[in-house]
Amino acid sequence: MEGSPKNFRHKIKVRYAETDQMGIVHHSNYIIYFEEARTAFMESVGRPYHEMEREGILVVVIESYVKYIKPARFGDELEISVRFERMGVKFRFYYEVFRGEEKIAEGYTTHVFTDRNFRVLRTKWGFP
Repeated sequence: MEGSPKNFRHKIKVRYAETDQMGIVHHSNYIIYFEEARTAFMESVGRPYHEMEREGILVVVIESYVKYIKPARFGDELEISVRFERMGVKFRFYYEVFRGEEKIAEGYTTHVFTDRNFRVLRTKWGFP
């Protein structure tokens, strides 16, 4: 997988369908990019979503934030860095989106582990 858990990076290429009438990536797609990068990160550290769900553990998003710095356009090759931080029962993934060396967006998603009935699980399970 690309990078290490402390310096994980995931590459994507902007598809035409992700752009709006102005020819730039629609703001809602950044959350999708974050999810794709987070999923790849989790697989790289041996904690893929499908295995956790099989164990009855859900990773629920309780908050998301994006700061848009510069627009991305169709065909741009983007690289998303992912960093993980535990905050008690909650945990957060931080993201930085780059086009080459230029940072074009940043943000985070905050999560909790729950069971299938959406009861919060207090577990030490996590990521490196």
